[in-house]
Amino acid sequence: MTSSSKPTRPPFVLGGPWRWLLPVLLVLLFLAVLFWLPWQARQMEANERQEQLIADTLWVEQTIRFELTRNEEALAALGAELAEGKLDQAVLQARLAQMIKLSHELEQVRWYDADARLILSSAAPGAPSLREPARDAAEMARAGRSGRYAEPYRGALPHQRLLDYHLPLFRDGAYVGSLVATVDLKILLDETVPWWFAQDNAISLLDRDDALLAKRAAAGPGRGVYTHKRALDLAGASVMLATDSVKSEPRLLPNLLVGSVVLLALGLVASLAALWRHIARRLAAEGALRQQMAFRTAMENSLVTGLRARDLEGRVTYVNPAFCQMVGLPAEELLGKTPPMPYWAPEAMAVYQQRFAAVLAGEATQQFETIFQRTDGVRVPVLIFEAPLVDSDGRQTGWMSSILDISDLKRVEELNRQQQEKLQASARLATMGEISSMLAHELNQPLAAIASYTTGALNVLGRAQASAEAVDAGQLKPALEQASLQAQRAGQIIRSVHEFVKKREPQRQQIGVHALVEGIYALIELQARKFYVVLETHIAPDLPCVSADRMMLEQVLLNLTRNGIEAMQDIAPGRRVLRISATCEHGQVCVAVTDQGHGIAPEVAERLFSPFFSTKAEGMGMGLSVCRSAVEFHGGSLKHAANPAGGTIFSFSLPAQAAPLG
Repeated sequence: MTSSSKPTRPPFVLGGPWRWLLPVLLVLLFLAVLFWLPWQARQMEANERQEQLIADTLWVEQTIRFELTRNEEALAALGAELAEGKLDQAVLQARLAQMIKLSHELEQVRWYDADARLILSSAAPGAPSLREPARDAAEMARAGRSGRYAEPYRGALPHQRLLDYHLPLFRDGAYVGSLVATVDLKILLDETVPWWFAQDNAISLLDRDDALLAKRAAAGPGRGVYTHKRALDLAGASVMLATDSVKSEPRLLPNLLVGSVVLLALGLVASLAALWRHIARRLAAEGALRQQMAFRTAMENSLVTGLRARDLEGRVTYVNPAFCQMVGLPAEELLGKTPPMPYWAPEAMAVYQQRFAAVLAGEATQQFETIFQRTDGVRVPVLIFEAPLVDSDGRQTGWMSSILDISDLKRVEELNRQQQEKLQASARLATMGEISSMLAHELNQPLAAIASYTTGALNVLGRAQASAEAVDAGQLKPALEQASLQAQRAGQIIRSVHEFVKKREPQRQQIGVHALVEGIYALIELQARKFYVVLETHIAPDLPCVSADRMMLEQVLLNLTRNGIEAMQDIAPGRRVLRISATCEHGQVCVAVTDQGHGIAPEVAERLFSPFFSTKAEGMGMGLSVCRSAVEFHGGSLKHAANPAGGTIFSFSLPAQAAPLG
């Protein structure tokens, strides 16, 4: 008996000339990629060079404009004083000489009266009258009541191009003259363009007709491959900044060789990485199969950290005994549960829903604090660490959470915060108690002055009433103005004391060192005046702000200055100088208080910051300890060193913020 079956279809096999088609196509594709990648790399390199040239040109333009703006501001400040008649010619000559010395690009500064007659010049008189374009610029500056540049012109020296800036001067709305500053464009380029930029580029200043005004080319003329022009924003003058790189186009052959080596190296590394991953996965799988059950059982029984696993839909797939104990629910009531969860606190329900929505979107927060509610109603503060849960193939199947009960930590933090607040308040009250007598004396002076001025005003009014004459307001106004100033002075002292001693929660804010010193300068001056100590402040300009609680830093600074003042009470009066300085180094704002007192003995220095240790008979020994705690609370450090001129230097450093003090 025979059986029949359908004939099977043979598999498709390339034969004849077709079997060479696929290898040829692969070879052609490889060659195309091999040549295309270096060409693309060369194009990218050329684009990067052009973009870098544009960015550097913009930076140079901003640097030049900043230098000109600085000169304009200095000239405006000088013109304001000159218009008000506060400067005579001798002082003005000295100020002009100082301005020329600080700004090398300034050739000279001239002062003209309202009729364009030269009154004073910082250099030897050259052309006392204004040029025709300069007169037009001066008239336009006068009409616009603001500074204005004239078009560049040739100077007295060969290849010298100059640029005039006209600043009109007004007194009570009337035009009284002008200041004219002459800028040497060649020196301006030399001063503002850094050497590293000039080594790679030829930098030129051009007028409106593209005529060369000034040029700096340390490495020779540019090649014309990478160029860029940018107009300087000068009111009244058309000046262009042009850069021409000395670099040529990138060559193809070196990129081809490097690209080939890189491709071969990447292929080898990829092969080794794939082989290593394969071996590692096999070894890990074998070890996991042997130890998984024993390890999981031991982990569940020994961990005090709660563990919770959820799938991508937020459904609970695993909890350990520690988590069940933390929320007061058995595992049977939690597994398979979807939000809202029974351990969510009602007051934080909106936050839970927001975090759950982020989990569903694949954007879970890696670490956060929240509150769980047990079945007995007790709130439990917890710290949760969230991480993706991946399988053996590297695919994410859910989220794994580690939960820590931080109830004890929260209680300790609250106790520490309360203790620090009490120490800060006690230290401020103790400080105010020590300077209370000086405060009373300081308030007595403005109060006595107020009484004197008001008594005089009443006497004037009494005499006017007795003689039936009209009261002259001109006689009463100065007395009342002085009384108002003295009242404001007394009020400022009282407000400073009130702000200093009042109890409040620590509040971090952006604080400038200059504003910090100004806030308690009156209190420091009270202590210094008692011991005939001279105060000096040296705060660096453009000092960055710090993020800190203002009252805590004021307490630190007041304690340090008080210690320095008291340390100098037994030395010669001529050496009683207390210096407050502030600088910024390595991202840290450093504030130093330097005295010229008796210094600190080595045996005292070892216990200087210890609580309840004091060298004063009436001291509590908490001042420096509180200062160090306050500084460390803000992430800083407090230290001291011997002053080479005699005395001690106390300094504290705090992290600087990105935004400078404006």
